[in-house]
Amino acid sequence: MKDRRKQKVLRHDRIRKKIARAKNVPRIVVFRSNKHIYAQLIDDQKAATIAFASDAKIKKGTRCQKAKEVGINLAKAAKSKNIKKVVYDRAGYFYHGRVKALAEGAREEGLLF
Repeated sequence: MKDRRKQKVLRHDRIRKKIARAKNVPRIVVFRSNKHIYAQLIDDQKAATIAFASDAKIKKGTRCQKAKEVGINLAKAAKSKNIKKVVYDRAGYFYHGRVKALAEGAREEGLLF
């Protein structure tokens, strides 16, 4: 059996293959550490970060509530730059808990993915 790191890398590669089909749509990339969650909106054609959000400055709430707030903040930043449709790159993390809460927050604020 492969160790957890190798399994995560394989999941990430599988996800990136599917995401690569949407070339002209920006992607939301998630990084989850033990304490914080970070999200970036990246334009792959220009290789540039369009927007960034993290829970480092959010003081109140559980980790899932903070993740949802990060999704809302990122969606607001995207809407201010006239971006409505994105793809969600969960970077090999399972779609539950904080990763799911971030996606739900972004969808709540009006991003389509």
